[in-house]
Amino acid sequence: MNPSEPPDFQQVQAASERIDGKVHRTPVLTSNLLNAATGAQVFFKSEHLQRVGAFKARGATNAVLNLDPDLAAAGVATHSSGNHGAALAMAAAARGISAHIVMPSNAPAVKKQAVATYGGLIIECEPTLAAREATLAQVVAETGAVEIHPYNHPDIIAGQGTAALELLEQVEDLDVVVVPVGGGGLLAGTALAVKGSNSRIEVAAVEPEGADDAFRSFGLGQLQPQTNPQTIADGLRTSLGELNFSIIRKQVDTIVTVPDSRIVEAMQLQWSRMKQVVEPSGAVSFAGLLEHPERFRGRRVGVIISGGNLDLTNLPW
Repeated sequence: MNPSEPPDFQQVQAASERIDGKVHRTPVLTSNLLNAATGAQVFFKSEHLQRVGAFKARGATNAVLNLDPDLAAAGVATHSSGNHGAALAMAAAARGISAHIVMPSNAPAVKKQAVATYGGLIIECEPTLAAREATLAQVVAETGAVEIHPYNHPDIIAGQGTAALELLEQVEDLDVVVVPVGGGGLLAGTALAVKGSNSRIEVAAVEPEGADDAFRSFGLGQLQPQTNPQTIADGLRTSLGELNFSIIRKQVDTIVTVPDSRIVEAMQLQWSRMKQVVEPSGAVSFAGLLEHPERFRGRRVGVIISGGNLDLTNLPW
C-alpha cells in the first residue's frame, strides 16, 4: 500500500481478512440504564476488551502483517503515548521482529509497562510532538526500522476500520456510529467502513474541548495544528493526520466536543452501570451522547469504546 495515499473501503475489507484470528472479535454490550440516560438505543463496541486493551491492535497487526519480508527484517518503530506502542510491540513479537517505541516521558506508567511486557524497546523523549518526531527519526536512521505511524498510515487506518465493519455485522439498522478522535486513524477507518457498507449511516466523532484540532479543522475545511492540548484523555492529545483528514472531511458527518467533566461522568457510568473498565479516551464517544443528547435521542447508536488502559492508582475522581 502506498504510504502517501489514503486507503479505501476495499482495503478495510482486506485488512479484516488479514487480521482474522490474530485479534479479538470484540463483543457489543448494551445497558437499559444507559439507554434511559441518553434517550437512545446504544450499542457499545467494546474495543477496551481487545488485545492490548485497545482498538490499536487492529491497525498495528494489519500494518506488520502487510510488511514486505525484507523490510520487516529490520524491525518497526513508532512514537506513541501507549496503546499504539503496545499494539505494535505485540504485532512485531508475533512476527518475530523488533519494535522500537518512542514514548513521551509523561506517558502513563501502566502504558509504558504494557509496551515493555510485549517486548517493545522504549526510548523516552520530552512530551512534545516535535520531540517525539525528532527522536523517532533518529531511531529509524540508526536502526533501519520501518516507521509505522500511529495514525497517519494507510495500513493503520484500514486496520482500525475493521472494528466498525464488525459492529455493522453484529448490529442491524444503526442510524449513527460514534467514535472518539485524536490522530484520526479510528475515525477515518470507521468512516470508510461505515460509508462503504451503507452511506445512509451517519458517522459522528467526539473530541475533548481541550484538544479540539479535529473539530476546528473539520469546521474550517483546513487542517489546524494541535497546540498545548489539555485533557485527561491522554490518547487524544495528538494532532490530526493529513491522510486521516483527507478521508474525514469527505466522509464524516459531524464532530462535536465535550468537556473533561463529561468524560469523567461517562467513565463513571460505564464503570458503575456496565461494570466495564474504560479509560478516559475510550469514554469520550459515550460522553458525546451525554453532552449532546438532542443529536442522538430516539436513534440506534453504535458507540466504539476505544480502550481500557489506565492507571488504577490515579483515577480522575
